[in-house]
Amino acid sequence: MRTTAIVALVLGLTAVPTAEASSTPEARVWVTTPDRAALLHERPRVAFGTAQSAHPTIVVDPDRGYQTVDGFGASITDSSAEVLHGLSPAVRAETMRKLFDPKSGIGVSFLRQPVGSSDFTAAAEHYTYDDVPAGQTDFALKHFSIRHDEAKILPLLREAKRLNPRLKVMATPWSPPAWMKTGDSLVGGRLKDDPKIYDAYARYLVKFVQAYTRAGVPIDFLSVQNEPQNRTPDAYPGTDMPVADQLKVIEALGPKLRVASPRTKILAYDHNWATHPNDGTAEADYPFQVLRDKAARWVAGTAYHCYYGDPSAQTALHDAFPDKGIWFTECSGSKSVTDPPEKVFSDTLRWHARNVVLGTTRNWARSVVNWNIALDSTGGPHNGGCGTCTGLVTAHPDGSVSTDAEYYTIGHLAKFVQPGARRIASTSFGTTGWNGQVMDTAFRNPDGSTALVVHNENDDPRTFAVNVGDRTFEYTLPGGALATFTWPAHHKLRDKLDFVPLTGATATASLGKDAALAVDDDASTRWSSEAAQAAGQHLQVDLGRNRDFRRVAIDSGGNLGDYARNWQLEVSRDGTTWRTVASGRGTGQLTNIDVRTSARYLRITSTGAASNWWSIADIRLYR
Repeated sequence: MRTTAIVALVLGLTAVPTAEASSTPEARVWVTTPDRAALLHERPRVAFGTAQSAHPTIVVDPDRGYQTVDGFGASITDSSAEVLHGLSPAVRAETMRKLFDPKSGIGVSFLRQPVGSSDFTAAAEHYTYDDVPAGQTDFALKHFSIRHDEAKILPLLREAKRLNPRLKVMATPWSPPAWMKTGDSLVGGRLKDDPKIYDAYARYLVKFVQAYTRAGVPIDFLSVQNEPQNRTPDAYPGTDMPVADQLKVIEALGPKLRVASPRTKILAYDHNWATHPNDGTAEADYPFQVLRDKAARWVAGTAYHCYYGDPSAQTALHDAFPDKGIWFTECSGSKSVTDPPEKVFSDTLRWHARNVVLGTTRNWARSVVNWNIALDSTGGPHNGGCGTCTGLVTAHPDGSVSTDAEYYTIGHLAKFVQPGARRIASTSFGTTGWNGQVMDTAFRNPDGSTALVVHNENDDPRTFAVNVGDRTFEYTLPGGALATFTWPAHHKLRDKLDFVPLTGATATASLGKDAALAVDDDASTRWSSEAAQAAGQHLQVDLGRNRDFRRVAIDSGGNLGDYARNWQLEVSRDGTTWRTVASGRGTGQLTNIDVRTSARYLRITSTGAASNWWSIADIRLYR
């Protein structure tokens, strides 16, 4: 394994100035490869041209906006703080710059901090901020103190905020003080079902927020329990918090927090995309139950982890509660003692690229947060819990620091996507489950620049195109690689056409199946003829009502060669009387047909023959 001391890490991590708006628009590109040959390495710029590409084309549409971004990062756990403080002052300072400085580092912009002890605790005993001898209580919270954090954690948090003033901080408890719980233990158990306990716990959390604010670390987000359905934590703090209990905590906390710290937003749930089998009889619709309750008036949204399920769960929740935000708040890489380091790096880079970097953001996440920001070479120190976790950086016995795959997956976002950016539309052909295609997500920064993050899922190089307005460039990305492209606001990259949503549209086809996938606004799904192309094959779309449009885009997606060699476009207002408005010869995966018409029905017909299947991943209309 080629470990790289962070003090010597340059690898393209220089300032990212906004490129000048020249007469020819250009994109800058940074690449990380699974074999470490390139690590956030800046490659030569690529110029936008006017020629259309024959390759799968990522169409970026800055006018279609989704969620706003709060930031990307990890957690300075008690263990991370111990590891960082164990470094020499010079190496620690350089490591912090490489992590948090937006110019010389990756610009980590979001931290999720444990409220008290977690499994990643260097101390021999787990702790909270109000521990009293067994059998005693402290309803007045007279023993409350954050003294433990003042030695190592808070100094690092203040340094992080100095290096990146736009850094946001989220807080999450793994357990209330033991005296508030059944079993009188930080490990397992529930809150005692007593109004006085819910009130005391709410005041405890408020006191934490106030104490951290006085210490120079304001809290932007607060969830009320880490992984509330984890009923059997492995020798580390945890709390079984059913929906009913969480709702009582939120009702007690909401009014107090709004008065004490209006900036602090409450997040619910903070657990996996789906119920883990080890969670037993857990409530599968936990976040839905919380947001349906009146207590949701105090809640900004929900938080998710990666350890079970699929990121699409975030979109299901968003569709049900579009006025509530979604934050992705924990995912740790993991290493096997039998796997060589190079395999751990490669596998982690690929999985996190698909599921965490792209999967969460394409499913409405406002943050992407890994677990530990720093661990030692044994994956510790830790007290219970995960013995195979990896961090963004690793400290070695010789005092050096190396960068893990998560440093680069987070870096490809944090360094280029500014807090306050908005995700914008971009066609993507890959899936979180791996289908060997190119997957991507795009953002418009507050300064008007664009960042496009692209991952090649395949082991072999893949060539693709990027289209903005009437300009396009092509790029070939190595197998398994992750890349970020950036370009400034430019008048030549402004499209004069507006997207027409196909909400409610339906489709039928003369052969094949899944015709509806051609109108689902998802280029990773497709309708296919499932037979060699032949004249007369067609796909018909019912828009539901007459619509005006000036362009029809027929996107054959990521399956190279599956475009119609010859085609004809017909339109109809009633589905009975048809007229041909365009015909032509296909030359690549994306065919733009410029027409000015109004119709309810469209019919695209193959008028030629080819050995390839005919596929349509997306039909898009513009006016």
